[in-house]
Amino acid sequence: MLDTQTPPLMIATMAAEARRAAGQLARLSTEQRRAGLRAAADALRAATTEILAANVADMARGQANGLSPALLDRLHLDDQRVAAMADGVATVATLADPVGQVIDTATRPNGLVLTRVRVPIGVIGIIYESRPNVSADAAALCVMSGNAAILRGGSEAVESNAAIHRAFTAGLAAAGVPPQAVQRVATTDRAAVGAMLAAEGAIDMIVPRGGKGLVARVQAEARVPVLAHLDGINHIFVHASADPTMATRIVVNAKMRRTGVCGAMETLLIDTAYPDPLALIEALQAAGCAVRGDERTRALISVAPADDSDWDTEYLDAICSVALVEGLDGALAHIARHSSGHTDAIVAADEAIADRFLAEVDSAIVLWNASTQFADGGEFGLGAEIGIATGRLHARGPVALEGLTTYKWIGRGTGQVRG
Repeated sequence: MLDTQTPPLMIATMAAEARRAAGQLARLSTEQRRAGLRAAADALRAATTEILAANVADMARGQANGLSPALLDRLHLDDQRVAAMADGVATVATLADPVGQVIDTATRPNGLVLTRVRVPIGVIGIIYESRPNVSADAAALCVMSGNAAILRGGSEAVESNAAIHRAFTAGLAAAGVPPQAVQRVATTDRAAVGAMLAAEGAIDMIVPRGGKGLVARVQAEARVPVLAHLDGINHIFVHASADPTMATRIVVNAKMRRTGVCGAMETLLIDTAYPDPLALIEALQAAGCAVRGDERTRALISVAPADDSDWDTEYLDAICSVALVEGLDGALAHIARHSSGHTDAIVAADEAIADRFLAEVDSAIVLWNASTQFADGGEFGLGAEIGIATGRLHARGPVALEGLTTYKWIGRGTGQVRG
């Protein structure tokens, strides 16, 4: 039994099963994979009562263990969130299948025809904390893109993740899709994470989703390629030309809609020429946000001082650091020093200023006159997302089906030999 094995042996066994399942997925048609996801979505809906009962147990344990309000919000499930989870799986089933997609074709002077074609990456390990919906989102994206998934959720969501996995794989099996294509690491032993990170050749890519400590560990220890972001230190710059009503609405939404998501605004930058900076700060406070300000901000209103660490902190809470900056150049300089490369936005009526911001801010997502809370695969029309990547290679921003593929070259000849 897996639960009696050492973590390295457990992961090796699971990876071998996943590799076989990935081979079976490769032989399934697009419609067969779609049918498997539709059945998984139906199974999640049918198991709502079981999933919510499991989540109640996780929430009670989390509260007893002192989880922060932000983490409890991520952990919490209700009827609406389970329904949204199932709908997300069903939506993935409707998306264009990237597997087999021809990227480009060229005919060489000797007549050899070369084609680049999208193919699955293989076996993907997903290591995540708090959010049980990741179990369904990641599983759906992996299956639709022809990959096998090994899921390792956090101990705080162990019951919820188990219930979601049971329902999801039961749906797959009912539709003739190998349930071993989505496996869950049942142990809460942290050594299992280490075993996944060391599984070079058995696991093809690791996707971490969680706090800074988890992602830093994964990036430091992994011998397997990693697709990740470390922090969501996201900025909104309100330019002097911004419409005040629009600016206030965007700023409050970006911070307070859901404070525990990685797309939440953490730092507000206000142009010193903006006509009413005080109104923006007071709107945040009225919405329940604690403000920490630089010297210029504190000259306008009595707020807690922001120290050097605040500009590099992902609060994931109802806290925001605020700085007044000298125009666009001041905002760009601050973002260049402190942005984590996740999501940054400008609110401005001046199109030339906005265009320069969009061109010069080197983040995975850059927005004009929109809330940073749109940093989400579903909002980008990608269905669910497996994560948001802030690196420069392979995939960037919300990673969905296409981001879970690589490509291979196919050559078609007529007897060519190389001289």
